Amino acid sequence: MKRFSVLSLLLMLVACAEAQDHPFFNVLLRLDYSSAEKTVELYQGLSGHPDEVAQLRGSQIALATTSLLARRPLDLSMLERSLDAAKFNQSLDDDVFRMKEARANVTAIRDLLSELEKRNFGQRVASTVEQIFPREARVSTSIPVFFVAFGHENIDAYVRRVVWRGDTPLFVGDNEGELTIVVNLAKAVRYGRTTTERMEGLLSVVAHEVFHAAFGVYKEGSPVWKEYSAAHTSPLDRLLDLTQNEGIAYYLSLLQQYHGRDLPDFSGQGPGVFGNFNRNAALLLSPGITDRRASEIIGRANTSGYWQSFGSITGMFIAREIDEQLGRPALVETIAAGPADFFGKYASLMKRNTNIPQLSELVLRHLNNSR
Repeated sequence: MKRFSVLSLLLMLVACAEAQDHPFFNVLLRLDYSSAEKTVELYQGLSGHPDEVAQLRGSQIALATTSLLARRPLDLSMLERSLDAAKFNQSLDDDVFRMKEARANVTAIRDLLSELEKRNFGQRVASTVEQIFPREARVSTSIPVFFVAFGHENIDAYVRRVVWRGDTPLFVGDNEGELTIVVNLAKAVRYGRTTTERMEGLLSVVAHEVFHAAFGVYKEGSPVWKEYSAAHTSPLDRLLDLTQNEGIAYYLSLLQQYHGRDLPDFSGQGPGVFGNFNRNAALLLSPGITDRRASEIIGRANTSGYWQSFGSITGMFIAREIDEQLGRPALVETIAAGPADFFGKYASLMKRNTNIPQLSELVLRHLNNSR
């Protein structure tokens, strides 16, 4: 019979207790490296065929998302031509998938990919994300994560809801399809000077996206969120929802990026970011605004570059202020209670400290009227 020392038993008990901190949080990541592996081989001029790489599911999602963000039709033949040019160290005039830069960094991408495949990356990410959820949160899901080595210039990783027609992805509504994450390793090599630094940066970025996926699952099972979503359907409500969701995810990424170190002082950026948020919120409340115009504004709130993404970064400021001034339990409460609580807590902090960036009276009035 195997014997355990008292110390060993204590360590086991501590581990079990920690594992039960979130007893109903069960997120499994299904990691798919095939597109990144095959693309790296092409970049190195090794074996592989562009048409086969283009057909892989990760490649297909990257293609469709690049087309969406570039606001132009891109088909499979365009991706195949780009991959073929990259294989022979050529560059198309229209490098919409940013393969020239990726090929130039192929050694770093290869090393990062190799390190990812050795580490228990999926479990590290899941353990990071669960800390921001309420202890009683019921989240049980399996999330496919596709790693690629090309994509749109403005996005590192993203979550999409996907229905597959063969190996062709169809992007569907908020409550349909499978939550799916795509990670562009060609952008991840910018996260540091060494593979270790890049790994930590990648953990931060993927934790951001897994938070979105887990939050989506949580919302689907939450009566509070179901009631809120049914009653709050205006364009500004959509922006407020996005701002909380993206803001907490960005803040979680920031915490991971600066783990064990002081967070940077972004106070100088706050007034400009909030001013942009307030202006666009006013536009969303304009009488007669069309669905198309509202969608354009809300789209820019999260895809306009870091400081220009007025929804995401305003939300990050709010999440950080709540966490630092009211404590982590207060921030976790907003996960369960929704945007009204998230913005309401910040509004209370605005009264205590007029030096922090201010939400407009128009936004505050909308929040009060929609409770």
